[in-house]
Amino acid sequence: MLFNSFAYAVFLPVVFAVYWRMKDGNRWVLLLFASYFFYMCSGPKYGLLIFVVTVVSYMAGRLFERYGDGRKRKLILSASIFVCMGVVFFFKYFNFFGDIFQSILNMLGIRQDFVTLNIILPVGVSFYTFQSMSCVVDVYRGDTKAEHHFGKYAAFVSFFPQLVAGPIERSNNLLPQINKVHTFDYGQAMYGVKLMLWGYYKKLVIADVLSGYVQRVYDNPQGYRGFVLILASVFFALQIYCDFSGYSDIAIGTAKLFGIDLMTNFKSPYFSKSIKEFWSRWHISLSTWFRDYVYIPLGGNRVGKARHYANLMITFLASGLWHGANWTFIAWGGIHGLAQVAENMFFKRVAESKNVLLRISRTLVVFAFCVFAWIFFVSNSIGDAIYIIQNCLVGISHPLTYLREGFANLWFGKEMIAVVGTCVLVLAGYDYISLKTDFVEWISEKSKALQWAFYVVLGLIVVFLSKKGVAAEFIYFQF
Repeated sequence: MLFNSFAYAVFLPVVFAVYWRMKDGNRWVLLLFASYFFYMCSGPKYGLLIFVVTVVSYMAGRLFERYGDGRKRKLILSASIFVCMGVVFFFKYFNFFGDIFQSILNMLGIRQDFVTLNIILPVGVSFYTFQSMSCVVDVYRGDTKAEHHFGKYAAFVSFFPQLVAGPIERSNNLLPQINKVHTFDYGQAMYGVKLMLWGYYKKLVIADVLSGYVQRVYDNPQGYRGFVLILASVFFALQIYCDFSGYSDIAIGTAKLFGIDLMTNFKSPYFSKSIKEFWSRWHISLSTWFRDYVYIPLGGNRVGKARHYANLMITFLASGLWHGANWTFIAWGGIHGLAQVAENMFFKRVAESKNVLLRISRTLVVFAFCVFAWIFFVSNSIGDAIYIIQNCLVGISHPLTYLREGFANLWFGKEMIAVVGTCVLVLAGYDYISLKTDFVEWISEKSKALQWAFYVVLGLIVVFLSKKGVAAEFIYFQF
């Protein structure tokens, strides 16, 4: 079920109404059944998959309490992680690593056909397995206590607003809220509705509109040269941000309707002045997950420089691979890892400078770097990405013709330029204000008339400028 579908427009109000009519002690039951219904709409058989991951991680937490012996606890931890990662590996990476293995054998002169499975990737499998594993590791470390109530733990793993694309929640934040006695808070609910509206604005008005232009170029990059390749790449940078942060806004806003606060997942990332800062603002739940469960256990920055840089590279390569079984994602992660190493080696003082012009230039450079890296992320192959990089400046010696032909080849009319440009500027204003304060709270401090006028206009923009017809999936559903 998609957040931008008619089914969700019916599902959410019904669950909301029933939730607040129920006795508080039984609301977890509704959340659990609603979450499984929500997830199984994308494929009934995948309900069994999330149930298995839930049972394994729940049992691991309970067994940690039973066994104080270090060896047994390590064995339980290893077994639970093996099962959870096994689920991810089978559905997401089996064919990818099978192809690599077969290529190695062919290089050695061994002719062997490796089995290829026709597997459909379950929606959100990487998100709920990582959420479950983090809970297991936290209980193992003693950072949190195991949840004894299986039903409430299952509601934590499957909580529908953030089930399929995050934020990847931690047990010490979400589980206590599942157990908490809630009373309806009108202010919190209205905050959630306003945040959801911003999410729909990002997804329907910007991301979905730009996606058609991006897909047209990246499905056949060899058919284009020049500025159109840069334009499509910048469009993708905006598309993926609006698509994914839009999902997060809708998820966080939806959770607030039920009295639950989820962690912030995006915080104006394209205003970052360094790659390190970018990753503290982009997909925060995943970047902090890799920090806490990969980077720090490897030694983080508490080791020698060479080892520190190796830890950075391993973490970012793993992050790239998490996004999908394709060399393009690994290259994208590697590029960001190299950038982090370079910043640590050469640019620490520059990043901390308070000179206004230098800070603006750093922001522009970081955005340009992100656009460059996104080329690998969105390309169908490494070859396509290299072609785009090699041909994106063809014709730049004649700047006006270069720009004019870029827009013409993308069939991007003047009216669309004005509309999309205005919408992006509104988003930029929203993000700029969000750097220092919560925008929703900031606008709430204005007069009631201004507030209502602002949100009515925003709602009308969403209604009239969004694409009509079949609801488009969110990009991160594939991960």
